[in-house]
Amino acid sequence: MTMIAVLRIGHRIDRDKRVTTHVALVARAFGADIIYITTKDEKIKKNIQSVCIRFGGNFQVQTGVDHKNIIKSWKGSIVHLTMYGEELEKAINHLDTNRDLLIIVGAEKVPPYFYEIADINVSVGNQPHSEVAALALFLDRFTKAAWQKKEFDGNIQIIPCVKGKKVLSKEKA
Repeated sequence: MTMIAVLRIGHRIDRDKRVTTHVALVARAFGADIIYITTKDEKIKKNIQSVCIRFGGNFQVQTGVDHKNIIKSWKGSIVHLTMYGEELEKAINHLDTNRDLLIIVGAEKVPPYFYEIADINVSVGNQPHSEVAALALFLDRFTKAAWQKKEFDGNIQIIPCVKGKKVLSKEKA
C-alpha cells in the first residue's frame, strides 16, 4: 500500500498553530499516514494524537524534524504544493499512485530549495489561498476521493444525516 506523508515546513508556533493543526487534521482525514512538522511543537502533536484516540486511525505526528533528512531518505515521489507549479489536474496524471508520496506544504515564504527538490510542483489554483484547502483538494484528487470511504474505527463515529447530529460513541455503550 502506498504511504502518503505530509511535510509541513516553516511552522511558526505563535502564528501558525491553528493552520498547522488544520493541515494535520486534513492530512489525517483525507488519507495521509503521517505528518512531519519541522518545528518542535508538542501541543499540536498532543492535539492531533487526541483526535486519533477519539476518532480512530493510525495517523502519526512527528515534530521538530529535519526536513533535509526526511527528503534525503525519501524513496518515493516528492510533491510541493504551490501557486506556481503545474496545474493540479495535469500534475495528478503524472504521479504514480503505486509509489510512496511526500507532500511538501509551506507556512511562511518557501525557499527555492523546495521547488528544486520536488519531483513536481503542483499548482492548486494560481491565486493566493489556504494551504489547508490546497492539501484537501490535492489529496481528494490523488486518492480519487477514497478518503470518503475510509474506516477509522474510533471511539466516536459521526453518522451522516440530513438534519441534526448523529454520533455513535463506543465509550457510552
